[in-house]
Amino acid sequence: MKLLATGILCAAACFAQQWELGGFIGYGWYRNGTIFGPGVSVQAGIRNRFAAGAVVGEDLYQHVSGEFRWTYHDGHPFLAGPGGAKVDVQGNSHAFTYDTLFHLYPTEHRLRPYAAVGIGVKGYIIAGPLPASQPFSTVANFTTQDAWKFVVDVGVGVKYLVRPHLLVRADFRDYLTSFPRAQIAPAAGNTARGIFQQFTPMFGVSSWF
Repeated sequence: MKLLATGILCAAACFAQQWELGGFIGYGWYRNGTIFGPGVSVQAGIRNRFAAGAVVGEDLYQHVSGEFRWTYHDGHPFLAGPGGAKVDVQGNSHAFTYDTLFHLYPTEHRLRPYAAVGIGVKGYIIAGPLPASQPFSTVANFTTQDAWKFVVDVGVGVKYLVRPHLLVRADFRDYLTSFPRAQIAPAAGNTARGIFQQFTPMFGVSSWF
């Protein structure tokens, strides 16, 4: 009887499970880093550009859910020095994370604000040739090497069930990684400092079933 009861409970839980499949668009802007050389420093970072991605989520509990997220950002790595001099190289990034969402209201509510935290990996990808000249070569240089970093993301959001099986949502996420030194390389003896943060507001539409 205990085995039968356990089976019935597990089946009921699986039947009650809700899934989400959707996409989103947004915009990512950065808090960048700095590379310090002898008597001079340059700002090193990623240009602010559009973001987009996809999400697959599941509601297993009334107030807690989980989701896999892919977030693409079309930002180019750049270096900026004194006097407004800048140089960049074409690139983008891909973040793959698993997030846990803590909902204020249970699944029966149409409007569900939440907080989110997640971890994963983020790839800073070079998508074009290096610039013909690198004016800050005594401080830092671009390379053609992609840089994959451990990423932590935190944020808040809200979901709204427009009608059965149709969900809209708004999110704000902060993706944090260490400085991608393999891609934006300090010259010998120089120091790179700063946590790269991609602040990303997003709007999405999902199927909920």
